[in-house]
Amino acid sequence: MQAWRVHELGEPARVMRLVTVERPEPGPRQVVVRVTGAAANFPDVLMCRGLYQVRPTLPFTPGIELCGEVVAVGDEVAGIAVGDRVLGGSSLPYGGFAEYAVLEASQTFSAPPALDDAEAAALFVGYQTGWFGLHRRAALKAGETLLVHAAAGGVGSAAVQLGKASGARVIGVVGGPEKAEYARALGADIVIDRSSEDFVEVVKQVTDNRGADVVYDPVGGDTYTRSTKCIAFEGRILVVGFAGGDIQSAALNHALVKNYSIVGLHWGLYNAYDPAAVTECHSELTRLAAAGAIRPLVSERLALADIADGVQRLADGTTVGRVVCTPAA
Repeated sequence: MQAWRVHELGEPARVMRLVTVERPEPGPRQVVVRVTGAAANFPDVLMCRGLYQVRPTLPFTPGIELCGEVVAVGDEVAGIAVGDRVLGGSSLPYGGFAEYAVLEASQTFSAPPALDDAEAAALFVGYQTGWFGLHRRAALKAGETLLVHAAAGGVGSAAVQLGKASGARVIGVVGGPEKAEYARALGADIVIDRSSEDFVEVVKQVTDNRGADVVYDPVGGDTYTRSTKCIAFEGRILVVGFAGGDIQSAALNHALVKNYSIVGLHWGLYNAYDPAAVTECHSELTRLAAAGAIRPLVSERLALADIADGVQRLADGTTVGRVVCTPAA
């Protein structure tokens, strides 16, 4: 089979190489799928650079989430059969940027019929992260104001749709006119282009100086620091990631005097500590997809040969929306 492999660490376009390798075999609790869609995510970039908290042994194939058709199941797998259309998180080193990939059975779920393969491939990481962040960690309520940074990115775009589905007023922050149009298509009530507007001032203006009840921040650094200037009384700032490259230090005296919460979210831990909640979340996401409340907006469907370029453009911050590799197309 053909697969992109990383043999050394660095920028994706430099270190990803398309090679021919043997098709993997499933372990006792694994499944092998023919990949029909694999979404590019920022963790793929960080793993190529060697900067992610998960550091797979070299060489490895990136692509942490995917959709595919089951072609083989391990001896201890129950409830999953050859021919099933599934989605989930890949089991590295056999990631999704290949013709075939491996998934742990515990992280393999039925793909929602309402979504095509490319859309289903983009449902797992971003939407699970958004659902746990907004509902389990921040307890977002209908009628509250949600501020989403990087609203045209993978996890940000999911948070916009999930926020709208929960009845919140959603403010999306993006960088550039093209990304602003994408955020509006996602359903954001207010879109702020940070390249030409000060999001702190806009948030204060549209909330009558009250501020946002929940801030969804996958960027970090100065974005986090400035978000503390427009957080509401008893607001919650969700620390989701540090795509901006800088890990800020929180001023706890500021949190004290303004009475807001700083809430961390590492969604991957739920797979170990509360897997039943992950299954429950997938059921809810499937219901929302069937109702038309959520749908990943896939902006690029790339052939297998082109995905390294897509991952590099994601790394450079020039992609808009979800970029998905479709090897079987």
